[in-house]
Amino acid sequence: MSLYIKETGKNSDETILFLHGDGIAGWMWDKQIESFSDYHCIVVDLPGHGKSSEAKSFTVKDTAEMIIGIIRDQAHGKKAHLVGISMGAQVVVQILGIAPEVVDHALISGTLVRTVPPTEIFLKLLNNLIEIYIPVKNNPLFIKSYMRSYNIPKNLLNKFKESTYIIKQDSLDRIIRENMLFKMPEGLGNVYVPVLVMTGEKDYRIVNESAKKLMNVLPNSKRAYALRVGHMWNMENPELFNNVLRAWINDESLPMSVKQS
Repeated sequence: MSLYIKETGKNSDETILFLHGDGIAGWMWDKQIESFSDYHCIVVDLPGHGKSSEAKSFTVKDTAEMIIGIIRDQAHGKKAHLVGISMGAQVVVQILGIAPEVVDHALISGTLVRTVPPTEIFLKLLNNLIEIYIPVKNNPLFIKSYMRSYNIPKNLLNKFKESTYIIKQDSLDRIIRENMLFKMPEGLGNVYVPVLVMTGEKDYRIVNESAKKLMNVLPNSKRAYALRVGHMWNMENPELFNNVLRAWINDESLPMSVKQS
């Protein structure tokens, strides 16, 4: 089964491709699609998620290859601005490592990367986390708690529920492991694509540490924090996210509401 794709603005000159986080689907970008009606936008449901739930098992590497194919087939000029949060950002990083020529600009946020193999203790903790999480993933109280922790608008509850319910347990196991064990690809030091490496001010400490690692490797990258928001800040504060994205892909100064470092 091929990946589900939603396209808007096909007659516009430039393409933006959006990649969602784990456990959700392409709908997380709805406010961005509304704002970027002057661009050709491509939103993908990644393997195991949303309307791509029956696609092949998720791996970051295989998904990156699939996205590269979509860009070459459907993006204007066989090139796109790539936007990803969390797991979607990991896919962007993988694409930068293997096919940077298909990327115009990239905005990645909340990107967890590893530079050394995980310890045996970490792997045991990960196994325990998965064993605890999977049985309760569809619990309405757990879903509401998840949304509160990210300050996600309540009107998105039904979409969160639907996305959570549709992910199969074996797929979820693979998705979590791919996300938590993602290793930074080789060759990023030779990638000169403009990359904006972001986190929310309230993002996880480990994600901020990963951002520093990416900054140390990517030669044409810039680091910024979105103030007063967390991991999924494109939904928490879509206006801020849209302003940052538009400024970045047009080589303009970033809004004052983000802190650069």
